[in-house]
Amino acid sequence: MSSKPKAIAVAGKGGTGKTTTTALIIRQLLKRNFGPVLAVDADANDNLGASLGVKDYKTISGVLASFMDARKTMPEGMTKEAWMDYQLNSALEETKNFDLVVMGRKEGEGCYCYPNSMLRNFLETLRENYKYIVLDNEAGLEHLSRGTTDHVDMLLVVSDHAFKGLRTAATIGGLIKDLNLDVRSVGLVINRFIPDMEKELEPLVQASGMPVIGTIPQDALVQKADARMASMLELPDDSAAVQAVEDIVARTLDIIGEQSKAS
Repeated sequence: MSSKPKAIAVAGKGGTGKTTTTALIIRQLLKRNFGPVLAVDADANDNLGASLGVKDYKTISGVLASFMDARKTMPEGMTKEAWMDYQLNSALEETKNFDLVVMGRKEGEGCYCYPNSMLRNFLETLRENYKYIVLDNEAGLEHLSRGTTDHVDMLLVVSDHAFKGLRTAATIGGLIKDLNLDVRSVGLVINRFIPDMEKELEPLVQASGMPVIGTIPQDALVQKADARMASMLELPDDSAAVQAVEDIVARTLDIIGEQSKAS
């Protein structure tokens, strides 16, 4: 593809529904025929694949571990770079409607800096093949300092109505400025929203310094799909969460200049 892809990243405290929200965003982009879409699971606790109905896949961390084991048995005439390129491309899980890349859990001790670096470099080689890249970040804040969340058109920070989730959202907003990351727009999404708590949440939302892009209500259909480990892509159109994320995606596209192209 010749046009530059749009990148939407999702971040937030663990347990706020970040991965489910990411999957529902991808669902809406596909519904709008905004493919091809590259789904990226940058969370070591990888669940995005399952939320999209992909059960088996390689991971970037797994490729790295295989490389360490295979250095002495590498085919004659194959360079380390060629072997790594081949293995990384085999970690790109292709489906009919989207492709998936998963960082995965690092084997052994040590930080995730190198797997993150591999993921960033690999994504750079893939970017031009997609119209949209949707990134499910690691829960918390470390992905910001590693640079995983960079060159992003919209960062959606997911929180629930709990103080800790909104405090994490505020911290993420501050770190983006402090680290001078290339994040064009930032917005807050409140998941499992309880309307009766709107007044109580207002000062916490204001303290985050982020505009609210949308709210997602409690949805029994999402809870049942989670319990069955079913794909969020299979939720019906009348799901309350699906409809809420449809509005969130519409507003996101408007902010990043794509609304007029929606189908």
